[in-house]
Amino acid sequence: MRDWAKARRERTHHLIELGGLVQKAGLVDLTDDDRATLLGAFLDIAGQLREGRNTASGDLKTRWRRAGLNAFDRDQEHDRTTGGNDHD
Repeated sequence: MRDWAKARRERTHHLIELGGLVQKAGLVDLTDDDRATLLGAFLDIAGQLREGRNTASGDLKTRWRRAGLNAFDRDQEHDRTTGGNDHD
């Protein structure tokens, strides 16, 4: 496979995974699949992180990361106990 095709496939896979995170967080349903609302929320988050390289933005990222890791752990535990991958 050519390098450009491999890089494109990897990028596509990465973007699909990011979309899956939006779904996993419940944001698609909570916003009625309104992409303008989702984009606005992401722009707001980016602005919060960009506004300052201060403790507040670091605290936000730490809190969000912890919550995300906990959600991944819950999904893994659910998969182990149900023997499958039947979650969204």
